[in-house]
This record gives sequence, structure tokens and C-alpha cells, in this order.
Amino acid sequence: SLSDAFIEKKIEPMNWASLENEKIIEELTQIKGIGRWTAEMFLIFNQNRQNLFPIQDIGLLKGISRTYATPYPPSQKDLDKFRKKWSPFCTVATWYMWRSVDPVVVEY
Repeated sequence: SLSDAFIEKKIEPMNWASLENEKIIEELTQIKGIGRWTAEMFLIFNQNRQNLFPIQDIGLLKGISRTYATPYPPSQKDLDKFRKKWSPFCTVATWYMWRSVDPVVVEY
């Protein structure tokens, strides 16, 4: 569905450089099979966006719980606190939380 959306020009990636993350997520989630988590991962890994905080990501939630001794899953209050603290580099913090859960480097 995502490939078709690119080919059929249902999405406009040329405009994304000037758009905020939420606008792109809104555009991507209109595509069948693309939810918020998938859109956030696309923005992290494909678009190199620096300020995404994918609170539906199990690795992020586990990393926060382990690192900061919060219950699993962390409360919305805790998540809001970390988002504010880590902004505008939430993606970088997310990478660190992922690595804290799975310290083995992934080879691609």
C-alpha cells in the first residue's frame, strides 16, 4: 500500500521537509495498513527525523521502565515528562532506550 501510494502520488514526500511530524503521520496513516507506529518508524528510519517519541513502541517503553525504574508500561504522566525532557531529540533518546533493552548491535 505504501509503495502504491508513492507511485500513484497519493502522498507527497517532496513536501515533507517543510512539514511537522504530525502532519506527515496524518498523511501516512491514511494509507491502508499504516498505523501511527509504522508511520513513526518510517520517519525515524527513512526520513531521519530527530524528534519522534513512539510511545506505542515496546522497546521504548521497556527501556524507560528499566532505566528509570518506572512501572511497565510507564504512565502517561511519565511519558509526558520524558517527551518534554528529551525534546527536540526524542529520537536519539529512543535509540538509547532501544539499546538499553537490546545491547547487541544489529547488523544490517
